[in-house]
Amino acid sequence: MTRQVDFDHHSALCTENPVAYYESFREACPVGRTAAHGGYVYTTRYADVVRVARDDGTFSSSRAAAGPDRVAIVIPSGPGLEQYPIELDPPESTRYRDLINPLLTPDAVERLRPMIARHATRIVDEFVELGSADFVRDLTNPLPAAVTLDWLGFPEEDWAPLAGPIHDIFAAPADSERARRGAEGLAHMERRIRELVRLRREKPAGDAVSHLVAQRRPDGEPFGEDELVSVIGLLVAGGVDTTTSLTGSVLVHLSRNPDQRRRLIESPDLLETATEEFLRAFAPSQSMARTALTDAEIGGCPVRSGERVLIPWVAANHDPAVFPEPEEIRLDRDATRHLSFGIGTHRCAGAHLARAMFREMVTQVLTRLPDFTVLEEGLVAYPTRGNQSGWDAIPAVFTPGARLGTPSSGVASAAFQQATPFDVVVTAADTVADGVLSLTLAAPDGAELPAWAPGAHLEFRLPSGRIRQYSLCGDPDDRATYRVAVLREDTGRGGSAELHDLAAAGVTLTVKGPRNHFPLVPAEDYLFLAGGIGVTPILAMVRAAARDGAALRAVYGGRSRSSMAFRDELVEHAGERVTLLPQDERGLPDLGAILSSAGPGTAIYCCGPAGMIEAVERACAGRGLADRLHIERFAAGDDLEAAFDPAANTAFDVHLARTGRTVRVREDQRLIEAVREAVPGLSYDCEKGYCGACETRVLAGTPEHRDSLLTPEERESGRTMMICVGRAASPKLVLDL
Repeated sequence: MTRQVDFDHHSALCTENPVAYYESFREACPVGRTAAHGGYVYTTRYADVVRVARDDGTFSSSRAAAGPDRVAIVIPSGPGLEQYPIELDPPESTRYRDLINPLLTPDAVERLRPMIARHATRIVDEFVELGSADFVRDLTNPLPAAVTLDWLGFPEEDWAPLAGPIHDIFAAPADSERARRGAEGLAHMERRIRELVRLRREKPAGDAVSHLVAQRRPDGEPFGEDELVSVIGLLVAGGVDTTTSLTGSVLVHLSRNPDQRRRLIESPDLLETATEEFLRAFAPSQSMARTALTDAEIGGCPVRSGERVLIPWVAANHDPAVFPEPEEIRLDRDATRHLSFGIGTHRCAGAHLARAMFREMVTQVLTRLPDFTVLEEGLVAYPTRGNQSGWDAIPAVFTPGARLGTPSSGVASAAFQQATPFDVVVTAADTVADGVLSLTLAAPDGAELPAWAPGAHLEFRLPSGRIRQYSLCGDPDDRATYRVAVLREDTGRGGSAELHDLAAAGVTLTVKGPRNHFPLVPAEDYLFLAGGIGVTPILAMVRAAARDGAALRAVYGGRSRSSMAFRDELVEHAGERVTLLPQDERGLPDLGAILSSAGPGTAIYCCGPAGMIEAVERACAGRGLADRLHIERFAAGDDLEAAFDPAANTAFDVHLARTGRTVRVREDQRLIEAVREAVPGLSYDCEKGYCGACETRVLAGTPEHRDSLLTPEERESGRTMMICVGRAASPKLVLDL
């Protein structure tokens, strides 16, 4: 029997520093039993949290298992509206997921972006001229409330009265006076939801509630009022306060870390990647709970039937086995494996909407209040961070700005000018150095390609499901073609080898972008440092700086001259200002000597292998140049990404049992791309095979699993698959879609 441990995720010690608290238990007793709050088993490791969260057959989310009058998914449990589908287990939960998923797909959220921008502009206009604000009261609470409740169809006079109780429930300790006040507010919310449901049955409008009341259960009957109240209550709760918490935590962090704020201001596209890292580091929902339906075992700890089990997302998100140096916040980290939206059947359906609201709020602050300072002495944190983390008050000051008024109808703000995936055709594939392939790309119809600036990259979505980024190295003035260069790494995880094997004149590829996390900022002069394939963004920068007549120096190193792509082109643009350092001829570069030429106005740009970048970072820090160093560091892919050979891809048919259609999946096409054309309300998120959002039942056929989430036993059974990366090992699959 596992010993009982003095553990309490609502304790003052945990509230002070949840990350450190869970770390201490992860090292000493990663899974244990505590008597706090009636007793429960706690977990701390990513793998254990994922196992419990995904095993609905053993660990239930339902109130029936935990007690019908109390919320089942948190510890301690408390009163509240029952929330479908999150407090149900499959298959009961499936019909409600199917009900709400079409409202929250990426395409559906895309259509909401102008509305989000409109509300954000209006809300910031209300305080931007004052030079001060409480970010919680004035921005992070009213914006999600306005967007969520406007989208659902509630009139404006309901927004504040309905949002307030949600914030009280999330921010207050269980059984406190504030929590009781919040519960009273929830009773009012229930009445208003019922009134709106009845109104929309009689007079449908173009809002989300009208959509919900018009839907039918699998038996053809309309959903009952109680069911709709539960679903809509969950949408209100999920939409209103979780984004409030995340945005507030990020604004506090950026005030404390002005260097990261500067990077986001200089590289707005970086916010897309940084959003996942912020979600990992500042999970609004810190933990949830399940109830064991049978005797089980977690990480060596026996669990008795009926026992409660804590699954802390915050602990999983800071597990160094998955996220190296988890205490560091790295804006360019690939953190998409975080669990802040949960995992599996109960992964947050509103993840895309939450990201959209968060990015708009942060972008409004960075563009309209860029010098904001949070007043630390006025910060008020949630009194407990056991279940939810966030802030009650974030006072801030800034230079007053101008009101913008209402954005043009149908136009989203700059935060949402995001490129969507599109096709390009390879017009040339040329070997330009040892193992380096240069690809020239054009639009299939010959149209102009999206504009880009030096430092930008394209995201390639390969037929295997792999996602890789490659810097643009051509001429930004050439809108007819793009150029990238790819180094083949046979000991890597397969992305570069796949592209080398695939790319030939006439091949169509899917890309997203361009995005620029590495912009060329104005400076008195430039020092460019390139290593190996890192020359690609540097080449575009040197071309632009030389064309503008800027003072510059470029240093380019590689294993040998034959391995150094575009060396002659670099010299063509900058002449004697380029120093070539083949290692087999010149040895390792003397960074001290190179950096000694940097003056007080020099901007230093570096791109190359990880070891080179780290050496340059250390050297710049030692010389007081860190604030002038700009680096490009691509994640090579996910370390836990599944290995497979895309050359073995074959075409296959997929029959969608509930839709009644059969679709063909080509060798060079992802399964999810073919399916979502036939199932517009399809649920998916990471598209990398590890969030569980697209897990689908397989009714016939043999799936080929390429995810990194299913257990060996689940793979062997072939009962479900992740359709974002999986394929078929048989000529035909039948899916429960």
